[in-house]
Amino acid sequence: MKIGVPAEIDALESRVAATPETIKKFIALGAEVVVQSGAGLRSRIPDAEYTAAGAAIAATGADTVRDADIVLKVRRPANGELAAYKAGALVVATMDPYGNDDAIAAMAGAGVTAVAMEFMPRITRAQVMDILSSQANLAGYQAVIDAASEYDRALPMMMTAAGTVPAARVFVMGAGVAGLQAIATARRLGAVVTATDVRPAAKEQVESLGAKFVAVEDEEFKQAETAAGYAKPMSAEYQAKQAALVAEHIKKQDIVITTALIPGRPAPKLVSAAMVASMKPGSVLVDLAVERGGNVEGARPNEVVDIDGKKIVGHLNVAGRIPATASQLYAKNLFAFVETLIDKKEKKLAVNWDDELVKATVLTRNGAIVHPAFRPVEAPKEILVAEQGAS
Repeated sequence: MKIGVPAEIDALESRVAATPETIKKFIALGAEVVVQSGAGLRSRIPDAEYTAAGAAIAATGADTVRDADIVLKVRRPANGELAAYKAGALVVATMDPYGNDDAIAAMAGAGVTAVAMEFMPRITRAQVMDILSSQANLAGYQAVIDAASEYDRALPMMMTAAGTVPAARVFVMGAGVAGLQAIATARRLGAVVTATDVRPAAKEQVESLGAKFVAVEDEEFKQAETAAGYAKPMSAEYQAKQAALVAEHIKKQDIVITTALIPGRPAPKLVSAAMVASMKPGSVLVDLAVERGGNVEGARPNEVVDIDGKKIVGHLNVAGRIPATASQLYAKNLFAFVETLIDKKEKKLAVNWDDELVKATVLTRNGAIVHPAFRPVEAPKEILVAEQGAS
């Protein structure tokens, strides 16, 4: 059983899919592990540490994955990488399949079994495998650090002989994993924190962290959560009421952090240009949803935009801005999942295709797209017959 860990080819990706700690555990399960030279450098892991853990070092990505039964990655393999993968290889990564049909089709065409770690079901046994939570947690923390670095004042209240410095006002929009960590981090730094979310359960969580909850709490608000714990799309009427409340609140804020995402959809627009214009010069907005179109009007991917003295921060791959920590958690997520696919007695890969974790995460297998959310829809037989007759 061979596991390959190639370097990430995306220039913005600084994380790595395995650490010396997880490699030791894979080897204990009977695996041979090969890591591409330099794969961990941006996560502060030199080749020597991988070697000391028992891994072999390969010079190229192709050498790393050649004959590998399992390939561990942060981002899905690009088309140019797939030629080196053997048919049937299990590729475990963040696949980002929505809107990337060609990339998914390419993996199916290459014959690999693509596993989308972000589709891991939110059940108790899968908590340790939840890459969305582990990486969002870090993104929420880093969002506050990025905001503080752009904000030209101190965040905590300071009482000095020369006078009192007021605490910064921080408003967090979206109280999921990233938002809650942003709240906690801003509170630790001494800011006065408020937060909003369309999920009723978020109110108690926000208040438990010492922040004030801001939302229109009507009947629609009370029903605004899916069984899986995600926010539902809200009606135009509710959005208008919430926008009016937020618009008035946001005028008084120094820092705004937006984290709102709905799986499979563009990021909802939460902060309009007019809201940005209403804020004081020197204010900072950090948009964690910029990769999906952004929550803030005017945000641009991988840029810090200055609009009349207000900064809109649109860093991409925010968790990857602290790669040493992000890689440590991500690699543990991957190990926890892959471990369930290995027969510990026989020391070989033995996937249970009926396992709920496998069924929820496998995108492609045996040359086909098998995930129900992405499987091509077959045309009705009568239409096919009519088309054949016309030809």
